[in-house]
Amino acid sequence: MATGSKRRRRVGQAAGAAAVVGDPTRRRRPEQATRSKRPPWLRGAAVVGDLTRRPPQARTQPRCCRPYVEVNESTSVRLFYYFVKSEKDPDVDPLLLWLSGGPGCSSISGLTHEIGPFQFAAKRYYSGGLPEIIYRPETWTKVSNIIFVDSPIGAGFSYAATMEGSKSSDTKTVKQLYIFLRKWLHDHPQFLLSPLYIGGDSYSGIIVPTLALAIDESNDSGDKPILNLMGYVAGNPVTDSQFDEDGKIPCLHGMGLISNELYEHAKETCRGKYSAPGNARCEQSIQAIRNCTKDINMLHVLEPLCEEVWSPRIHNTSATDGMSRLMLESARAADDDIIEFKCRKASYVVLKIWANDKTVRESLGVHKGTVGKWTRCNYDIDYIKDVYSTVEYHLTLMREGYRSLIYSGDHDCGIPFTSTQAWIRFLNLSVVDDWRPWYVAGQVAGFTRSHANNNLIYATVKGAGHTAPEYKPKECLEMFARWISGNTL
Repeated sequence: MATGSKRRRRVGQAAGAAAVVGDPTRRRRPEQATRSKRPPWLRGAAVVGDLTRRPPQARTQPRCCRPYVEVNESTSVRLFYYFVKSEKDPDVDPLLLWLSGGPGCSSISGLTHEIGPFQFAAKRYYSGGLPEIIYRPETWTKVSNIIFVDSPIGAGFSYAATMEGSKSSDTKTVKQLYIFLRKWLHDHPQFLLSPLYIGGDSYSGIIVPTLALAIDESNDSGDKPILNLMGYVAGNPVTDSQFDEDGKIPCLHGMGLISNELYEHAKETCRGKYSAPGNARCEQSIQAIRNCTKDINMLHVLEPLCEEVWSPRIHNTSATDGMSRLMLESARAADDDIIEFKCRKASYVVLKIWANDKTVRESLGVHKGTVGKWTRCNYDIDYIKDVYSTVEYHLTLMREGYRSLIYSGDHDCGIPFTSTQAWIRFLNLSVVDDWRPWYVAGQVAGFTRSHANNNLIYATVKGAGHTAPEYKPKECLEMFARWISGNTL
């Protein structure tokens, strides 16, 4: 579109670059390419030597330097981040800013459980000590540089030195992330021309398009330097309370979790509007559905809904994460200190033990005395949700020529595919490649549809839950790699 072309010209003029700056597959060669003889995934991690217990000389950088960016001097607000360079060619590969949901969840979870190059060695058991970190072969850093940011304030290791600074909201979060990006790129000018993408899942579905729109408006107003924004990625994204809620009951019915009769009665009495019941019969139908599904894991309907069963040792070293509702049990047959994972999310407890270890914090460069116990998701933050819908933001960004990848783990009924498809239909975009399967290793990995000159790609990930890369890492890497390079799924 004309606006998108004008935007790309401005980027090229501001940076003195060629006209191909807007091309997602462009290649910009540095004057000198530094090649490391170490495994390529080691090149990007400032503290990977500490985290994997490798010798200090295995790191290409010293201990993590300045892992914070101050985004409000008057209230001393500092956002913590962890940066990993691309394994392929960091000088020319895209730059992805990755956010977690909540609001209040740490992006370290994305680093270790979703798209980052780290994972815990323990899969079924934890036997004590510092959990071991190993390489994840399905990391998205195979094709992009990634900044994992703890946002908003109070998430992960981000902090404010004042009570006023601890107060946050959707709009404040976007403003702080915008400042973060500008300051970070000022300190890392070698990435200023890199194609920039904003990404995240769950509640970051509110923040990602709002931040992308803020960057676009800043570029349009002539702020320098121009940020080379190319598009954004959103997985099972919170988008609009009405769309998000109205899609849940159709999802439950489609999964075979409620009867046809119960579904048809709810559809008739609520007229498809389940987010705001308008009569007593509708409310009764919704309550009956809740009673049927209250023991279902809405984040992946095929997986168990776990309760927390703590051994004394784990209980003494870890705070309870109420939303995750993890389950660890002592496998007493061999050793009271061996903890058996009875639930996928039990590994979040291992992450909590790791992130609260003194040596890990020192390696990460966490400021002493700023954060007490690290929790994966802090739901006690002082936060106002003041962006109620981002549907129109998506439409504006499409009109401006930005690319977007919207994906759904198809077994998540928390923010289900039915909700996401509904608001995409509402945008009334042209369809250029209609509903079809996409494949990985010869097998159906999900289904996809392309809209608006391929600017919006929607995909389901077959068998995945709420945070799709956590459930289907191989398929999600392939999906992202194809999209970021400008190829079809």
